Amino acid sequence: MTDKNIRAGEATVADAPADDARLTFIGLIRTPWTDRRDCPRQGSEDGPECTLVVDEAWHPALAGLEAYATIEVLYWLDRSRRDLLTQSPRADGTTFGTFALRSPVRPNPIGTSIVHLDRIEHGTLTVRGLDCLDGTPLLDIKPDRALFIPKALPKPGV
Repeated sequence: MTDKNIRAGEATVADAPADDARLTFIGLIRTPWTDRRDCPRQGSEDGPECTLVVDEAWHPALAGLEAYATIEVLYWLDRSRRDLLTQSPRADGTTFGTFALRSPVRPNPIGTSIVHLDRIEHGTLTVRGLDCLDGTPLLDIKPDRALFIPKALPKPGV
């Protein structure tokens, strides 16, 4: 059987169904993109506003995050293939191993973006720089690992 979604030079692996590692989704990502063809390949700080809607149980975990200008967002690429060993990202026949690409097509489709944090209101973070589809499950939020410096350092005793 031929898979019509495979480009020249791409290869798949026959694998058992995924055991999604019992991850906990902490919310939902809202973006303007509903089709992968419209979604940017990499996010941009001058891109459209997107929101991270954090489940109410996790609102206390946001305390102190507003001190950071940029944050890292981890998300579950729930609509991605998980079986490609090699990929041809430009559809020109040039292939790369999946682990040499930032493609959403991965055995464990965890996406990550460094985004600009505009504001936090009632457990919803408004950000710029995402590159995922609307409705993508939110896995985690962290201060930017490259810039682990708050906008303003807290004062001692406060």
